[in-house]
Amino acid sequence: MKKSSILIILLIFGMGFLFAQPAIKQTINSNWEFYKGDIPYFPTKVAHDVKWERISLPHSWNTNDVNDDEPGYYRGIGWYKKTIYVPASWQDKSIYLYFEGANQVAAVYINGKLAGTHTGGYTAFSFPVSKLLNYNKDSSTANEILVKLDNSNNEDIPPLTADFTFFGGIYRDVYLVSANRVHFNLDSNAASAVKIKTTQINNAEASISINEAISNGTGSKLKVKIVSGIFTADGKLVKEVKANINIPANSTFNFIQPIERIIHPHLWSPDDPYLYHVVSSIYDEAGNLIDRSTNPLGLRWFKFDAATGFYLNGKPVKLIGANRHQDYKGMANALPDAIHERDIALLKAMGANFIRISHYPQDPAVLEACDRLGLLASMEIPVVNRITQSDAFTENCKKMQLEMIRQNYNHPSIIIWAYMNEVLLVPRFQRNSPEQQQYFGEVAKLAKILDDLTRKDDPSRYTMISCHGDFDRYNSAGITKIPQIIGWNLYYGWYINGFEGFGQFLDRHHRELPDKPMIVTEYGADGDSRLHSLTPERFDKTIEYQTIYHKRYLKDIVDRPFVAGGAMWCLVDFNSEARIDAAPHINTKGVTTDTRIPKDVYYYYQANLLKQPFVKIGSRNWTLRGGVADEKGACVQHVEVYSNLPEISLWLNGKLLMTKEVTDKVARFDVPFKNGLNNLRAASVKNQINYDDFADITFRMQPALLKDTVIPFKEINVSLGDTRYYTDDKLQQVWVPEKPYTPGSWGYIGGEVFSMKGSSLQKEGTNKNISGTDYDPIYATQIVGLDSFKADVPDGKYEVTLLFAELLSNKEREALVYNLNNTSQKDAAANRSFDIFINGQKVAEGLGNDNYLEPERAFSIRYTIDVSGEKGITVSFKTNKGMSILNGIQVKKVF
Repeated sequence: MKKSSILIILLIFGMGFLFAQPAIKQTINSNWEFYKGDIPYFPTKVAHDVKWERISLPHSWNTNDVNDDEPGYYRGIGWYKKTIYVPASWQDKSIYLYFEGANQVAAVYINGKLAGTHTGGYTAFSFPVSKLLNYNKDSSTANEILVKLDNSNNEDIPPLTADFTFFGGIYRDVYLVSANRVHFNLDSNAASAVKIKTTQINNAEASISINEAISNGTGSKLKVKIVSGIFTADGKLVKEVKANINIPANSTFNFIQPIERIIHPHLWSPDDPYLYHVVSSIYDEAGNLIDRSTNPLGLRWFKFDAATGFYLNGKPVKLIGANRHQDYKGMANALPDAIHERDIALLKAMGANFIRISHYPQDPAVLEACDRLGLLASMEIPVVNRITQSDAFTENCKKMQLEMIRQNYNHPSIIIWAYMNEVLLVPRFQRNSPEQQQYFGEVAKLAKILDDLTRKDDPSRYTMISCHGDFDRYNSAGITKIPQIIGWNLYYGWYINGFEGFGQFLDRHHRELPDKPMIVTEYGADGDSRLHSLTPERFDKTIEYQTIYHKRYLKDIVDRPFVAGGAMWCLVDFNSEARIDAAPHINTKGVTTDTRIPKDVYYYYQANLLKQPFVKIGSRNWTLRGGVADEKGACVQHVEVYSNLPEISLWLNGKLLMTKEVTDKVARFDVPFKNGLNNLRAASVKNQINYDDFADITFRMQPALLKDTVIPFKEINVSLGDTRYYTDDKLQQVWVPEKPYTPGSWGYIGGEVFSMKGSSLQKEGTNKNISGTDYDPIYATQIVGLDSFKADVPDGKYEVTLLFAELLSNKEREALVYNLNNTSQKDAAANRSFDIFINGQKVAEGLGNDNYLEPERAFSIRYTIDVSGEKGITVSFKTNKGMSILNGIQVKKVF
């Protein structure tokens, strides 16, 4: 080739990069359109008569239907459409469309041509689109993006079943990326082209290697300079390396730059999450910056030991934290980054040092926040409950695992890659059949494939499988031999009776698998923030029992050094559409609500985990209370104060009530509440510094005798067949537990508490979803066969509201695997009819299943009555067939 030709080529490429800039990555979340359903004749013709809905991203089409009374939610096809304008100056660029996540099968079209497809709803994906675009020469040249998305059940795509909702939609950010023709590679699993490995580290020094993949999209071999540097958190250069390389035409070149001997490295840990950052830059021969990639660097080392637990930077650390799902009340899983970041901050503020990101990779903002705030993390793909024995299922699992690892590789917070959760919970085939044994072998085979793949792709982290509490099943299937860590999801004291089984299970693992490190990857009990009890018991869903449960579990985890840690289930209440229970469609095991309001147990963990002095009054979800006055006009109920200080003094309405020692981070007080507002102050002193907390509790006092003039009767709301209190913050009402009638007071006469036949979990009421109401706990309990309800109220005008729900039904309910019960449930339908009388007057005739008492549906009637002659109110029942029922009653004095 002549020198003049070489010069021309150099001039061409030199000018191409003369004003080059690093890649531009911009969101394109605004002004999309959405259509729920399929457009069958695309791409040959796009219907103009389709009624598109204007939306912005993030977006889910399941925001509402997962919470309604109709079983199931839309799982099918949805289309998204957007118009973009691409500047003419990008015509010589490499342009990509980048999706952080869309559930679950996506096909992306640009101007009617397929850009690419992606399978899996929880990892990112990107497609090169340069050749498909129209470039904006006159400011009006448009490009149409169309995305066909399908979240239908597909037996070849995990997850297949799970105790969470598989929301459909483009529920994370979407970006348009414009890079120079020479750039850090954008074609590898939507992952960073720069991979940072720590090759040697101790307290004295550290070394890293920077693995870089650089793409040359030009038709010529190019010489470029690669400069990589480590910078401190405040931007000071620590070390820098440079290299000149030649990149062949139309190829991707892999290159390694080692940086050795970083002296006295500032180590990353939960207590001190110090982040360096690594900046890698590409320059052309003229010194122009072509592209740049910046990645976090946290210098740390760690190990798991089966006998003594987890070590970080050479020091023992007990991992204590939580699982986390990615949805929010009223938003499905289409969350802005701020909510993801807030959740991680909430967990950190609890004192946690660990998060299990369950049961799927989550928004990039999650691990970024873990890096900054100091939370160690486990992440997994959504192989939950069961597998499919197909090559396609295996390949999809492998692809998801690789995408997860490579997209999140550079995060120092990640210490575990996991790939299965409770995978033998819902096995295929008949129990103990030869087919099932073969199936177990296929599960183990898939586990081995994923484990080998993970260790090969990232030998610096540990592998893990989380198993439900069937030790023998997982052990005999060979599952416990495969990963480096076994996680156990254990629910003794909740789904399984008796707390003692928890510690016994942990000890058995250590005894029979002495070389296998262990984490308790799930434990928890439901806590509905509306429900409370003075005598909490298993499966009552009260905040008080939830706290008791966690007290026991935390102690057993901490007391055993061989248990590397525990992740409570769960940080937040989350949506699980198939759930029924007191809060339909919601798993209420969170230590915060689905709007992130902490429950009592959150403060209990703070008292145990925080290092700074801590004092917090419990009952934050029970600031509206009710009860019956004693002879002094007070009602004594207990209040817990959570603290890591030795003693707590409690004041009530400005007067010292008493001082108590703190035992196991709790001081428990019996508080004589007065009618109306009660101000509590809890205080302690350390090093002459006062630490205190305040709480205002409004108490709705009921007089012991309803004709008491000191505490005049106003209203009473009674939940029949129930031992719990129910607080309605919206209406500012307190529902109190039932009691038998006593003269001068109120209560029921005759009958028995309804309980589900054959239920080993729920003592009273039903766990069915009662449609037509948001007050499921009230309608889910009842007295059956009662004679009457009496309230000896003074004379006046009253409103009496009677609440009913037929809890018996011949509807067959699907097996709910989260209750560890794989059999469907079916009751014998009721056949009842009864008349209702108030003070002897018949007010309802023949109320029953032939009219208003539809199975599993709320029904209420309100009556206005005049009470005179000191007769009080008597609601009585006369049965025509079957037995009478009453779920709740409200008596309110009008005047």
